[in-house]
Amino acid sequence: MIFQRLDYIFHNGHNSRLVYMLRSFARYAVPKALLRRRLTSLLGELRSRADKEYILSRVDYYNKLASHPRPCGLSHRQADLCRGHALGEFTYRRRPKPTAYFFDAYEYTRYFSDGLRWHYLFGDVTHVPDVPSIVKSRPVGGDNACSVLLNLDKNRHFCFLHDRIRFEDKTDRLIFRAYISHKPHRIRFFERYFDHPMCDLGECDPACHDYPTWHKPKISFYAQLRYKFILALEGNDVATNLKWIMSSNSIAVMPRPRYETWFMEGRLIPDYHYIAIRDDYSDLEERLQYYIDHPDKAREIVAHANEYIRQFADSRRERLISLLTLDKYFSATDPDYRSPADIGMQRH
Repeated sequence: MIFQRLDYIFHNGHNSRLVYMLRSFARYAVPKALLRRRLTSLLGELRSRADKEYILSRVDYYNKLASHPRPCGLSHRQADLCRGHALGEFTYRRRPKPTAYFFDAYEYTRYFSDGLRWHYLFGDVTHVPDVPSIVKSRPVGGDNACSVLLNLDKNRHFCFLHDRIRFEDKTDRLIFRAYISHKPHRIRFFERYFDHPMCDLGECDPACHDYPTWHKPKISFYAQLRYKFILALEGNDVATNLKWIMSSNSIAVMPRPRYETWFMEGRLIPDYHYIAIRDDYSDLEERLQYYIDHPDKAREIVAHANEYIRQFADSRRERLISLLTLDKYFSATDPDYRSPADIGMQRH
């Protein structure tokens, strides 16, 4: 037990919060005037990039305002409705909680004029707001244009691992460690499979005493990589562990996602990027056994998942996509706004 606890503390796989906070405060100390002078050239990089169409497709996925049937900014009434908060008021002293959302949004809003106004909803957002708003998460599909995605809380969510264990050398079981209190869908899964021989499940919230027989201590991400299959059940919004699972040689097992973030969960293909199970979980054993019996098919899913992860590895491109997403947001919500690079979303 002591060694397991030490392994979790020193080798858990989480991104370092200390490093994240030091970088965030260093970024906050840079004068915004210097960055605003760079915005034109940064946005202008789009014209000469070979992956321009890919970048624009990502921007259009995160920000659908241009195709919204009632885009904000087309009338004075709509403009008044969308006035929101001034960027100049978005400071550390007045920061909204939680702090990580502030720093992740500020990383890109600092490039734009303090006079611009915006709406934002921080936290686990599972509904579509009435006015165009910057959010971390939104429902997949439907009319979700007013939910404009930005990569928020990314130190927690965007965690990728280096897995040295081959798929065929892993244990033929599914593992899941999570908080399940107030999450009925997770409770249903535990009720059905906690004692199943193909599953290693554990409720690991020390403050929860409702399910004592299900309680197990936390284990590191790397310890979970000893298993071929890792359950990725959505929590308050998306499944936080999905990103690091897909960066590994293990396979994510989950129903089709209902919510999405910057990771574009809505673009994931069942049985191509992950093993899909029914919403009632009734086919879990059948699906696991199939991929145990067909390791070649399992390795294909691992390769496709790893390939999907690689698109987020270029930090320069991620910055450009984020800035273009905000540029498109202000173009749609402020009738007086003009893109600094005068490129908008046009494809040349």
